[in-house]
Amino acid sequence: MKNKYFKRIVAMMLAMGMVVSLTACGGKSTKKLNSGEFQEVDKSELEFPLKETTTLTGMTSYPANTESNPNNRTIFKRLQEKTNVEIEWTAIQSDQWGDKITLNMSNPDTLTDFIFTAGFGDSDLLKYADQGIIIPLEEYIDAYMPNLSAVFEKYPEYRTMCTDSEGHIWALPWIEQLGSEKTAIQTVGNMSFINKKWLDFLGLEVPTTVDEFEQVLIAFRDHASELQAEFNIDGSIIPMACIVNDGDQDPSILINGFGEGYGDADKGRHIAVTDDLEVICSATQEGYKKGIEWLHSLYAEGLIDPEAFTQEWSTYVSKGKSGRYGVCFSWDVANIDNLQDWVPLPALTADTRNITPQNGSFTSGFDRGRCVVTAVAENPALVCAWLDQMYDPFQSPQNNWGTYGEDDEFDIFELGENENGEEMLKHAPLGDASPVEVREAECVGGPLAILDEYYGVYVTCPDDAQYRLDWIKDYYTPDMNTKYVYPNVFMSQEDTEELSNLQADIQKTINAKKSDWIMNGFTDADWDKYLKDLDAYGLQDYLDIFQKYLDSYYENAE
Repeated sequence: MKNKYFKRIVAMMLAMGMVVSLTACGGKSTKKLNSGEFQEVDKSELEFPLKETTTLTGMTSYPANTESNPNNRTIFKRLQEKTNVEIEWTAIQSDQWGDKITLNMSNPDTLTDFIFTAGFGDSDLLKYADQGIIIPLEEYIDAYMPNLSAVFEKYPEYRTMCTDSEGHIWALPWIEQLGSEKTAIQTVGNMSFINKKWLDFLGLEVPTTVDEFEQVLIAFRDHASELQAEFNIDGSIIPMACIVNDGDQDPSILINGFGEGYGDADKGRHIAVTDDLEVICSATQEGYKKGIEWLHSLYAEGLIDPEAFTQEWSTYVSKGKSGRYGVCFSWDVANIDNLQDWVPLPALTADTRNITPQNGSFTSGFDRGRCVVTAVAENPALVCAWLDQMYDPFQSPQNNWGTYGEDDEFDIFELGENENGEEMLKHAPLGDASPVEVREAECVGGPLAILDEYYGVYVTCPDDAQYRLDWIKDYYTPDMNTKYVYPNVFMSQEDTEELSNLQADIQKTINAKKSDWIMNGFTDADWDKYLKDLDAYGLQDYLDIFQKYLDSYYENAE
């Protein structure tokens, strides 16, 4: 513990030296890093609205083609009126966030009091903590954040998931509860959808096996001209559309039925947990091999979009909106085409029938590194008190989805009342609008918590979330046969760094071979070399680290 604090002090001294150096060289930097020690204030000074207008600085991201000035968003306008706190924002377009936030965090002159949409991984949090750039928040949470404290008190697992091995909380979380355990909305990300309109026109049923699925795709391909004429489709017919290695657009859900049925639900880390609580690499299992071989056979028959390995989201959506897809993958098919013509594709039986839930999904949506407070904050208690407003049960849904009373043509919410006559946010109909695009135009993201018990009291469950919950419960939960998912754990800095180093080569190799093999096929010799390469990159050490924390998680849970 003493070594940890010594390292942090040294890092802070170096950072302070950087500030002095910048000034000595003619720079304009005046920002200084504080020690990170808890700064107690009188709670009466934090009662909103403040008696005098106070300015804080924050950094946030915004989606392309939406409002770039956060203070022009209705949500932040209302928060300023409610708190009498003005935020001087540094706003970065989302597709530039990764590069720019790294540069901004390395220079005290560009730091703001807090980073609202940080989205930092564990290695980032521990690195910036070690460098003294961000400050620990656990004492501020207990003293000045009653809304977040109430969430932690009701669901102590979230506090545990936010706390590092030394007892510190370095970031404020994003929490979204929609269902729980095997019915949680996060259990399946890359849902597969099939064009029911096309099936009906060709007199076909929804397939339930991989063989039936292949025959349906062949029918889509062979009757392309008829489909184009019947549905006035401009462009070639694409039996199956996807984006390989791209999150919810990846087709890996299709291979759950091969081998023992693990599939590859964790497309970032490629791990799964057996019923014996053993961590395995999903991408080295025999079922994975057989599944990739099968996907290659589909590609070789011209059934998969040739652009599946290179296209971007905008292209993927554009082709989908043109009505050219027979099968596609996404969080919600409404983002790709429409709800009326599509149905979820159930688990496909090959050797078995199974859906492996996504890791971490049993505790619902959770982002440990959503928001951080930096060491340039002169009044961290006020910063935390203002950020605690984001955890207000009436505020969190607005930050997450959007608001009411906008000046444009569309509102996410209408302001209504619950059964007790209290104000409640009621979701407005989405119509034909894309849920993603509408929400991006209104919401602000950041730290928040939406609990299952809020629905019907503070907010209605969004229609697109409800039908997705119904899809999961009806189509997928019955086939979720595995007992466990890998939980959200906060590893030590040493293990996080080691895991990050190992993952770089392991993930790169797995993803590269997956794309190559679906496109070009592979031999048993290629597979054997692939396994040897992963072993050489430290796959066993990689799995051992995951296993250590899984064992500890269940030991502490008993």
